[in-house]
Amino acid sequence: MPSSFRGLPPVVWTIFAGTIVNRLGYLVTPFLVFFLASRGVTGADTSYVLGALGAGNLIGPAVGGVLADRIGRRPTMLIGLIGAAAAQGALFLAPGVWTMAAASLLISTAGSTVSPAAYALLADAVDSERRQRAYALFGWGVNIGTAVAGVLGGYLAAHGYWLLFAVDAGSMLLYAGVVATRLREPARTTPPAKDGIGYGVILRDRLALLLLPLFGIQLFVYSLTEVALPLAVRDSGLSPAVYGAMAAVNAVLVVALQPFVTARLAGLPQLAVQSAGSVLIAVGVALTGLADGVVGYTVSVVVWSLGEVVVAGIAAGVVANLAPAHARGRYQGAFSWTWGVARFAALTVGVAAYTTLGPGTLWWTALLAGSAAAAATMTLAPRVHRRTTPHDLAA
Repeated sequence: MPSSFRGLPPVVWTIFAGTIVNRLGYLVTPFLVFFLASRGVTGADTSYVLGALGAGNLIGPAVGGVLADRIGRRPTMLIGLIGAAAAQGALFLAPGVWTMAAASLLISTAGSTVSPAAYALLADAVDSERRQRAYALFGWGVNIGTAVAGVLGGYLAAHGYWLLFAVDAGSMLLYAGVVATRLREPARTTPPAKDGIGYGVILRDRLALLLLPLFGIQLFVYSLTEVALPLAVRDSGLSPAVYGAMAAVNAVLVVALQPFVTARLAGLPQLAVQSAGSVLIAVGVALTGLADGVVGYTVSVVVWSLGEVVVAGIAAGVVANLAPAHARGRYQGAFSWTWGVARFAALTVGVAAYTTLGPGTLWWTALLAGSAAAAATMTLAPRVHRRTTPHDLAA
């Protein structure tokens, strides 16, 4: 294992292993459209179920951040994992569109409460110097599990959709077992009375309010790789198998390169690395507009995948370093919510721009917005350094 991940405490490795197990069962969502079609749900009715799934990703992080600070990291993770597992069964057994939509809302809401608590637990376990490495390891686990799940999901779907739901729910319950037996709840810091239990502590943090939208723009550009890339492949007259191959290229690159790139970049200023990686992602996404064959798409995927590897764990680490100890759950909840908004915007605004204004408009917007957000992030680097240095010295 590269030196970047050595020396991390057991709790980090436990969450890493649990995350791989959980993501190995990330099977239902990628195949949800096909499952719905098998139940006779098509057309506009499908959009209701998918819309509910997206809405849950906006609700869950906000709830999870508050719960992580209010009742604890472990209880929040257990509520999310067990609730999402139960919702998987509810979706499989749901008799109609609206019950399917309700179950989908519960799946994404419960499932997305887990990340803020897990991120906060990682921040509790390591000092500020090692947080970016801990979050990079967490992200590496997500990619390892997702890469295997992509292959596993196709095999299981061919043998019955019930297998997808069974493995998905089972992996969540297994992770819940790991959380219950292997993780310990850290001692919590008593918050100042003025901070309360809600998100006022973040709304009063001007630096966080500047950084989160900039991270959100960068995450929106990255999310286009999941949304607009398949549209571009389709419109080039290529088969869905080509998109599957592009997803495989991304997975292989990230899994293979992540530990080594993190080790090489660990000593550099975090926001400078974040900005450089975000520009790589923006350039890679924009190159999609120039591609008209497998080679062109492969080049674009390689470029933005390298950017993804470069930025791994940095944004979450910066947010964790800005957070007071008593509000780490809410800060990570706000960051996870920003992720949810970015993906939701890519699904709605991004697709609308592609279909109504034309692909060229979307690719140029991605390049300019991603580059501008990266440049703006760099201007905040001195303020972030001044804010986090006292924390480092205190640690």
